[in-house]
Amino acid sequence: MTAPLDGYTVVDLSSGIAGAYATKILADGGADVIKVEAPEGDPLRRWSASGAQIGPQEDGALFVFLAGGKRSVVAQPGDAQLIERLLTAADAVIWSPESAVAQSIAPEDLFRRHPHLIVTTITPFGLDGPWSDRAATEFTLQAWSGGAIGIGRGVQDRAPVSIGGQVGEWLAGAFAAAMTLAFRVRALRDGHGELIDLSQLESQILGLTYYPVTYFEMLERPWRTERKPTVPGVAQAADGLVALGCGTAQQWWDLCAMSGHDDWIDETSELTITEQANLHAEELYAWLREQKVDDVRELASAFRIPNSPVGNGENVTAMDHFLQRQAFVRNPRDGFTQPALPYRLSGVGLREPSPAPRLGEHTEEIRATRLTPRDAPSGRPKGDRLPFSGLRVLDMTTFWAGPSCTHPLGMLGAEVIHLESTPRPDGTRLIAGIPATVEQWWERSPIFSALNTNKKSLTLDFQTEQGRDLLRRLIATCDVVVENFTPRVIEQIGLDFDSLRALREDIIMVRMPGFGLDGPWRDNPAFAYIIEDASGLSWLTGYPDRAPFEPYSIGDPNAGVHALSGLLLALEHRRRTGRGVLVEAAMVDAALNIAAEQVIEFSAYGALLQRDGNRGPAAAPQNIYQSAEIDEFGRADSWVAIAVSTDAQWVALRGAIGQPEWAMDPRLDTAEGRRAHHDLIDAQLAAWCRSRGGDEIVETLWPAGIPVAKVMQPHRQLELPQVRFRRFFEHVGHPVNMAAAHSTLPVSLANGPRELHRRAAPLLGEHNHELLAELGLSDDEIDELVEDGVIGNQPGVGGRRKAAR
Repeated sequence: MTAPLDGYTVVDLSSGIAGAYATKILADGGADVIKVEAPEGDPLRRWSASGAQIGPQEDGALFVFLAGGKRSVVAQPGDAQLIERLLTAADAVIWSPESAVAQSIAPEDLFRRHPHLIVTTITPFGLDGPWSDRAATEFTLQAWSGGAIGIGRGVQDRAPVSIGGQVGEWLAGAFAAAMTLAFRVRALRDGHGELIDLSQLESQILGLTYYPVTYFEMLERPWRTERKPTVPGVAQAADGLVALGCGTAQQWWDLCAMSGHDDWIDETSELTITEQANLHAEELYAWLREQKVDDVRELASAFRIPNSPVGNGENVTAMDHFLQRQAFVRNPRDGFTQPALPYRLSGVGLREPSPAPRLGEHTEEIRATRLTPRDAPSGRPKGDRLPFSGLRVLDMTTFWAGPSCTHPLGMLGAEVIHLESTPRPDGTRLIAGIPATVEQWWERSPIFSALNTNKKSLTLDFQTEQGRDLLRRLIATCDVVVENFTPRVIEQIGLDFDSLRALREDIIMVRMPGFGLDGPWRDNPAFAYIIEDASGLSWLTGYPDRAPFEPYSIGDPNAGVHALSGLLLALEHRRRTGRGVLVEAAMVDAALNIAAEQVIEFSAYGALLQRDGNRGPAAAPQNIYQSAEIDEFGRADSWVAIAVSTDAQWVALRGAIGQPEWAMDPRLDTAEGRRAHHDLIDAQLAAWCRSRGGDEIVETLWPAGIPVAKVMQPHRQLELPQVRFRRFFEHVGHPVNMAAAHSTLPVSLANGPRELHRRAAPLLGEHNHELLAELGLSDDEIDELVEDGVIGNQPGVGGRRKAAR
């Protein structure tokens, strides 16, 4: 069976996790990925997060996982002719400045000389702008993005805590792969490539924060003003850690009943569910400490409360659900355990795990191969620059994960029909804290607005026969259907893949269940934080002296961007074969992939990675330090992030702060020495920072080449000069809400569309008449559907009210 990207050649001029993961996704889809390395090899070959010793003829296990199925070519100094031959015969290039080979190749020049190529660059801030040449690490980018404070992670009496595991690198790689595949669709149409300038900062804004700028501008208040862990979140039970989530009022009431505290239920309270949970947190945790994990989970499942065990590199591979679903596989070269692919495509030959190449293994083979140059496009790009023009998508998703898949499709030209019902509108319409006394309160959610621009809205109560009939007629007109219900819901209403294929043989169906379509946890409700807990993403986040903090909520956007790549591979398979595809893009499978390093380190080296506050394996010192100023909420709660990745940066740091005696200690000259004396360095840097404002600290350290950042409140992202320069936010008007800044995609494009938000998020049922008339319904028939409650434009009981009369 031919893989979707068979015959597609990608030259990998990157180094680091982000580029390696992007090219892994492409290689798993069948692309021929040729990794070009300097004679000393990619530094990732020498990497181990646990500090495992890697022999001179060995490769680090993480590299072996990420390089599976690729070919390795060593380019000697002055080997420009070989690289040029590869580029001429390639379809795409992934470029990052960390690669020793890439440093001699300007991507703008590369794209000018080879306009057929998709050139995707991965840099901290983008290729141009006031910060384009500034030093950064994944850790300092979390701080700039607002992700180090996030939606409310951490506790107010300690420093903000970053998400562990270098998640920003993995997320950037996932975005790079998805954007490469997206613009490949356009290149197939007109032969013209694209320069995709991806910013890791913007990737983190999308993945680690919850549209805080749009929220702040629409509602004139920030989403959260204090750091508080989710309650219950990850809690200590009698025999281990257990994760419980309350994403809705009903789940909170059920948790109250489950714990024997019906007296906590107050349906008239003006407090949010989060505030009510925090009010009773200590009593709830005391009850949980007396219960066994299995008992808590069994009871929670009976009440349909999201729950899971807490995964880490040691235990996650033995969990019954993952064992039954074969979520982990054996590495074909070195034998350690690694995650399976992040999605499953029915009838599509995705590449099975294959060995990673030894350094330069394919150099002579490729030198001897006659490489056929790709055709150069003629003239300048013309017409529509949107890759997905003409694609019709039925978006049956809600909340964050599903819309994170469908929203980029709409921004890049697809007609996306967002299906809701009046009894059950999209959950993001309901979570903005707008009182029901406000006129059209359901239209005022900034989160819904941020996730659903360019879409059309259709309301159908598909719990009625009329609604289901109309839904089937609509599906027959669609290329793609995306849904993220629990599996039983779709099956109960007769809309599984076989049923859809009977309506349209070549349909693509993307299903995004939390835990997958099979396995013992299949029907468990799954919010992002439960996915993070089960997969191990929570395990590395927080302090070693307390239970982990949930990242809250990389699990959602991460699932969305992986589902998008799975969908694009399915569309390519359909283009080649004419056949429809079921894409199973379980949220937890995507999470297991970006948490892969934990399982790999334990399996390969016996090392269980642990959370360590804001310290991490990639830099020493690395921490968040308090600065002098009072924050906008009147608190002494301002912070800066500093990360020293190299010995040269350490020399620069001690020079920038005046070469104090403590910093000149020769034991601190190496990363190993600095890590051993991290407490000493932290104490001294904390004292230095505490007497200075954040701006002064940044202006002292950054020009010296030291990665540093202010820890930004998320709703202040638009104040960053680099973000403004790249026009990452676009102002969008709305018929009910004031115009507000909306984030776009984490890329700048050489030949892309000028605007990504061409139309505001739709009002509930705004396009009912238009879409139903296209199906052949008359005005009278549409009016009758309104009268019967099958369709509508405000929350209500829906079509079932007719049967109840």
